[in-house]
Amino acid sequence: MIRTAPLAPRHRADWERLYAGYAEFYRVTQTPAMRETVWGWIHDPAHEVNALVAEDGSGRAIGLAHWRRFARPLSASTGCFLDDLFVDPAHRGSGAAQALINALRAMAKREGWSVVRWITADDNYRGRAAYDRLAKRTLWITYDATPDAP
Repeated sequence: MIRTAPLAPRHRADWERLYAGYAEFYRVTQTPAMRETVWGWIHDPAHEVNALVAEDGSGRAIGLAHWRRFARPLSASTGCFLDDLFVDPAHRGSGAAQALINALRAMAKREGWSVVRWITADDNYRGRAAYDRLAKRTLWITYDATPDAP
């Protein structure tokens, strides 16, 4: 039985493990200090970053979702951006990813948001297979520019 819940202090150790696993999956160097910063953001009501976890039957967090509201000026609406989604490899296929995405979709409906949006790596084949069942793939291409670029 998978249930979703807002990230709470009791989830700290599981969240640390999951978020470190997420960084490793994407080959991103992440330090405990970086995780401490994100943990602080999530628990600061004034910060835009929020989090949900998927829990197993014993209440252990087995998946995480970091999300934030974002303005959509062209449509004069608000959306939900799913920044990070990760499920413990031992629990993939359990329905945890679907539960997290569905929780965000339900939240979007309650709040009147127009979309739940996320990106993933092109080579994240397993994740993309799940996402293809849960959402519509867009044609948009993502670009990153460094702040010091002319």
